[in-house]
Amino acid sequence: MILAKNLKNEIKKSVTIAINEDIGDGDLTSSITENIKVSAVILTREDMTLSGQAWANEVFNQIDPKIKIEWMFNDGDTIKKNKTLAIINGKRNSIVMAERCVLNFLQTLSSTATQTRRYVDAVNGTKCKILDTRKTIPGLRLAQKYAVSCGGGKNHRFGLFDAILLKENHITNSSSINELVKIGRIKYPNILIEVEVETIKQLKEAIKSGADRILLDNFNQEMLQEACRINSLSKNSTELEASGNITIENIKNIAKTGVDFISVGAITKNIKSIDLSMLIDSW
Repeated sequence: MILAKNLKNEIKKSVTIAINEDIGDGDLTSSITENIKVSAVILTREDMTLSGQAWANEVFNQIDPKIKIEWMFNDGDTIKKNKTLAIINGKRNSIVMAERCVLNFLQTLSSTATQTRRYVDAVNGTKCKILDTRKTIPGLRLAQKYAVSCGGGKNHRFGLFDAILLKENHITNSSSINELVKIGRIKYPNILIEVEVETIKQLKEAIKSGADRILLDNFNQEMLQEACRINSLSKNSTELEASGNITIENIKNIAKTGVDFISVGAITKNIKSIDLSMLIDSW
């Protein structure tokens, strides 16, 4: 769950960085054009799920607090192409100065939300939830995690600081799954402990260890089904998460095996910016 205070601070910080890198010491073009009052619109040229309104609002606010924005949709809404997303009123130079930063945030976060919605819709009818990963754009993790929630997905851990995830590189001959889970439980009693496994043998050990969740890494269909069967029969049954080689084509079959979660890196890293435009409508 994204903390509202953290998100608010992150929005201000990200927007400040974006404005500084785009405008720098000032917009040279706007300095020689007439600064008249205008009305503008933001249009989408393709179907999309909206995300990023707060970032757009903050850009306008930092550049010119007198700009007025009326949104036609809410974050999380699915919108058809050629629709008007927002109507903006204010001084032309301020609106044009804000244009690229506003569209950059909206097209990136909406692409994450749109991609997430595709995967969420693909597993509709199953109990499975779609999770994000740490495969995010550097500096925009909180923003993309927010966008995932707009698309109907669920947030996995935000970083190395809020959950334990034991992977193959953590487990050696001298430190078994059971031992590491036990140490983690004592040291961090209120933190989620997840164990990544690559074989059925490791799965059984992870279940026995009492881990809160088990990540089934690159399990094929038959292995996933067997993992769910073994887990359901265990007195220490736990949550199961599938990961690795997940595509929009195979995700429904993976969800049908009975896993609780599927983590998908593609929803934050394999994204294509939504085609948006900002146009002066009248003056």
